[in-house]
Amino acid sequence: MAFFSFYNVRKPRQFEHKPIYWDPHKEEMDERVRRIKREMGMEEESLENYKPQIKGTFIEGTTHLKRSRNRGDNSRSREYKNVKLIVALAILAAIFWYFYLR
Repeated sequence: MAFFSFYNVRKPRQFEHKPIYWDPHKEEMDERVRRIKREMGMEEESLENYKPQIKGTFIEGTTHLKRSRNRGDNSRSREYKNVKLIVALAILAAIFWYFYLR
């Protein structure tokens, strides 16, 4: 049975794709050709055009993620909040023990 831990929160594995061969000049030329064809009306829009519009829409669709992003919260600040909570609970438990159980 796994125990909950504030300190060792596992992070999901990241997908790392390293292309075998990448030609930046060819990619830039293909992008120019696609843009020119799109401006001339010769090419229909593809899914690649929607990528910039999709990025960040999940966060905008949720209220709690939007709030935490606007506050500037990140994983480190959440860890500090958890540690502060644990310390506060330990102090309260010590005070309770000192006055009531001693």
